[in-house]
Amino acid sequence: MAAKNGGRYVVSEIQNGLIAPIHRSPDDKILATLSGRDLQPNRGIALNLDWIAEARVNTSAVERRAQTLVTRRTVKKEWQAAWLLRAITCMDLTTLSGDDTDERVRRLCAKARQPIQHELVKQLGVEQLCIKVAAVCVYHTFVETALRALEGSGVRVAAVSTGFPAGLSPLEERVAEIRRSVEAGAHEIDVVITRAHVLGGKWQALYDEVATFKIACGPAHMKVILGTGDLLTLRNAARASVVAMMAGADFIKTSTGKEAVNATLPVGLVMTRAIREYAQETGMAVGFKPAGGIRTAKQALEWLSLMKEELGPSWLKAELFRFGVSGMLADIERQLEHHATGRYSADFRHPMA
Repeated sequence: MAAKNGGRYVVSEIQNGLIAPIHRSPDDKILATLSGRDLQPNRGIALNLDWIAEARVNTSAVERRAQTLVTRRTVKKEWQAAWLLRAITCMDLTTLSGDDTDERVRRLCAKARQPIQHELVKQLGVEQLCIKVAAVCVYHTFVETALRALEGSGVRVAAVSTGFPAGLSPLEERVAEIRRSVEAGAHEIDVVITRAHVLGGKWQALYDEVATFKIACGPAHMKVILGTGDLLTLRNAARASVVAMMAGADFIKTSTGKEAVNATLPVGLVMTRAIREYAQETGMAVGFKPAGGIRTAKQALEWLSLMKEELGPSWLKAELFRFGVSGMLADIERQLEHHATGRYSADFRHPMA
């Protein structure tokens, strides 16, 4: 992608050839570093239509680059175990089914608190790491159940909102839904954009929508679900990513998990490069969450490799990278058990909920 610097927003300094925004406070948190430059959390910027119009994606080049992540020789032995443990700490364990119950959510929360069986933790010798997932993601109805089940664990509660998964209910209802989840105690809100704004090139409407959601989220972190499987082109995914970040997204997320096509490495590559460009231009870091269709330990390693190579080690932490998963943890446990014992266990020995 390419974009001009001129006219984007008022700037006060140019450091290392990169534009930095004004109003930087010495108390701002350093969330990440990129090319030796400290990055603050995203506060959003004014909508710039030139930046969006000039976004370009070479689809064939993106697909070739993504394929290298699949065909290369992966990490092995203790290095693979370490990467898989890191993957667990970046998981949003998710249950978003029509037959969800309080008991299912409580069981999922128990798994979130102790994602690896005690015996396996001892065999791996990682007791001191206190491995747990980053968050549990549920419908609003189960926010209070999850909060009670996770109390004192440090695992966060995320609620899907804004008419998930279609995002087509009236704006007032979607905003009210966010506020109810925040008032109930949700730490994070996964919001859904109106895909028609992207398909129709209505960038001001998309920006206003996401900015409105951000205000309603208040102190809660906002993950913006683009529904990339519905956006038809990688260029649309790139432009939607930029608009969401301009409007103040803390994370951009690929999918609801309900689309016919969910998280793919090519769309992940496009979104992470949009994050990198935004960081270079603004001095602010935005997180990334692939979700939907990620089920194996091998896929976890591919996504971690993508993050490390495109954005660097700063993004390999829960503050800036999440997996939206429901079944991948079981396969990771099986791989870790194989590392510790030399044997693969049956899937039923690693229930999720």
